[in-house]
Order: sequence, then structure tokens, then C-alpha cells
Amino acid sequence: MGRTEIAAEDLELALDSGAELGEGPVWDDRAAVLWWVDIKGERVHRFDPADRSDTSWEVGGQVGSIALRESEPGVVLALPNGFSILDTVTGAVTERLPIEADLPGNRMNDGLCDARGRFWAGTMFTGPGRRATGSLYRLDPDWTATKVLDGIQTSNGIDWSNDGRTMYFADTPTQRIDAFDVDPESGTLSNRRTVLHIPQEDGGPDGMILDAEDHLWIALWGGGQVRRYTPDGELDTVVHIPAHRVTKCAFGGPDLQDIYITSAWVGDDERKRYPRAGGVFRCRTGVRGRPTTRFAG
Repeated sequence: MGRTEIAAEDLELALDSGAELGEGPVWDDRAAVLWWVDIKGERVHRFDPADRSDTSWEVGGQVGSIALRESEPGVVLALPNGFSILDTVTGAVTERLPIEADLPGNRMNDGLCDARGRFWAGTMFTGPGRRATGSLYRLDPDWTATKVLDGIQTSNGIDWSNDGRTMYFADTPTQRIDAFDVDPESGTLSNRRTVLHIPQEDGGPDGMILDAEDHLWIALWGGGQVRRYTPDGELDTVVHIPAHRVTKCAFGGPDLQDIYITSAWVGDDERKRYPRAGGVFRCRTGVRGRPTTRFAG
């Protein structure tokens, strides 16, 4: 079979938000809404595709990612200073677990929950140049955090195979997708290896998710695409995005075959070249995603 190409003109601009750094889409299958974050705007958003309404909360810091909660209302926030909870009824933000207080140049970035309801989120250096001062943390349901990786420049896309025994991870400046063996019970990682290398001219690997067939969907920062790769690293599908900086995607809709894609822009010139950049895009894929796993704490 040949490679599938989805043209930019076939995408729908579901939400013309114009966010400078839209990120972290998460589909809420219970409410049939899409959660996403505006990192630079320091806001968490809740988009309802039914009426195209978008509600947002100011959270007092650059929020890298969020996790829905299993048993209580609100969402978990990966804020620059660590893990917090946003009460979506009152708008209150409560700090629960500080992270890297000794590294003020770092902030938290992308994250996702595994099948056991543990929220994994990493950090990145935000100053000039590149420093490998970032780490990846696993937040367990009892609100204890474990550092599972360090020496990271920009902790980004993360997801697991359907059997939960392989974790995929992107440290964007390395241009690699690495895989790890995972002990599903303990969350311990081992046997790190590179399964995919993205040429630098194609863009940097940013957010990532897996579908129900264990294929990887990778957003390319500076590449204007989302790409689907087989577990063996073969390029299967290319979705062309009318934005240069593509950040992450999430499966949603009643059958989990819609894909929502967040985007960003850098500088006024780029904003003029891509007037829809920063918006949330949507298209049908013909591929089924997986239900969102919620934080169990």
C-alpha cells in the first residue's frame, strides 16, 4: 500500500484561537470535549465541538500539559514549578508537588497518563541556547513523583504501546524517537533504543500519540506536518498542516476517528505567512484512536 497524504485544504479549522503556543490536546470522552493548553497565554482551554464554544482558565504560569482526573473534578497541571490541580468550578489552582525548585531556568512540558493512571511529564530548559538539564517524572496516584530520566534538553512526546510494555519518548533537539521496555506494574524503564530518526530539515519531533494499531502519530515543530509511522519506523501517513509549527494531536469524536491538532507560531512574519497558525485543526483519519487514560489520584 502507498503512503496516505492528507492535504492542508482538507483540514477543518475547528477553533481559530490564534494561540502563540497551543499544545497538549486531550479528548474527554465522557463530556465529548477537547482540552488543550495555551502555554504562552498561561491558560487551560475546554473546547466543545458541538457548539464550538471555548472556555478557558488562567492558571498563573506556563502550563506544559494537563491530565484529566478519574475520581474528582478538575485537571492536573504540569506548571513550571511542578504539579498542581485546577478546580474548573472555582478556577482555583492548588499546588500539590513542587518539581525542580533548584532549577529556575526549567519548566514542565509535555505529558500523558499511562494505563495505570500515572501522569508522566518532563521538563525543559527555557533560557538561551540548549542545556540538557531537563528530566522526565512519573507522578503516581499517591502524589509521589519519581525521576525516571535525566539529561534531557526538551522533554516532549510520550506514549505507550497497547500492551503497556513499550514506552516511546521524544527529546526534540535529538531528532529521535526512543523506545524503552516498561515494567507495567512498577513503571521501571530499561533497554533504551532509538526506533526513529527525523531529519532536521523535516522539523523536530514534538508531541506524539499512538493509535489503536500501535502506530505513532508525531507532530513536527517547524515541519508543518503530522506523520504516522508504523512500529517498525515506516512512514505511513502524512497530514499537511496550514501552520509551520505543529505541536501535538489527539484522537477524539464519538468513534475516536477525528484527529485534533494544536499549533503555534513564532514572530509576526510567520503569523502573516500562516494566518491560521495557533488554531486547533481537525480531520477524519480512517484510523481509530484510544480512549484517554485519566490520572488515578
